[in-house]
Amino acid sequence: MIWKIFLFLLLGFVSVAGIAFPIVQSPTKWYEFPFIIGLEQNAKIIFFHVPTAWLTVIAFLMSTVFSVQYLRKKNLDYDAKSYAAAQLGMIFCILATVTGSVWSKFAWGSFWSWDPRQTSIFALLLIYGAWFALRSAIESEDKRATLSSVYSIIAFLTVPFFIFIMPRIMTGLHPGSADDTNAGPIVDFKMNPSMQLIFFLSMIGFTILYFWMWNLGYKSIILNEKINKQLTRG
Repeated sequence: MIWKIFLFLLLGFVSVAGIAFPIVQSPTKWYEFPFIIGLEQNAKIIFFHVPTAWLTVIAFLMSTVFSVQYLRKKNLDYDAKSYAAAQLGMIFCILATVTGSVWSKFAWGSFWSWDPRQTSIFALLLIYGAWFALRSAIESEDKRATLSSVYSIIAFLTVPFFIFIMPRIMTGLHPGSADDTNAGPIVDFKMNPSMQLIFFLSMIGFTILYFWMWNLGYKSIILNEKINKQLTRG
């Protein structure tokens, strides 16, 4: 219970600080963020957008790890854990897309510009959306778990390319693109101490929130399966 209160206070502080702390040309107070050419007030999105993108990778990685475990041991618990992680991965991928689109509107003038970063995350949504479609089309638990595990492993091979490689080797509007010369301090995490503090607190808070949600999701999947089996037998 104590850790839940800590998490609530942490995310509350990050949310208030990330929105309310001012961006100024020459910070003199601990709660002031520096002005960054090319990002300006839009730099605050990193406290919310980056954690969602980070958790997208973590969730899909966990889904793949549990998929490998299932193929090795054929224990349906691992399939449930993989499914719970993939569900959250999809949710955070959508959140990363939405927050990125909002940032895009203020920074570039439109919600969607088919920037390499936007294109790559859209590709991930399609790939994992097909994964959920595959699961829903198979009734046999064992067959569904096996095919889902194989698909999950293959799908994750695209994640490092779409998240870390493609957006950095191609020219684009997003900070960190091959031709970017303005947002280096953000992309390279060379921020001033106050911004760095809020950023890492945000990463920690969202990561704890993810694992809490994953644990609840896994337990709910197991409980739902038990209820369905009891109903089928009855």
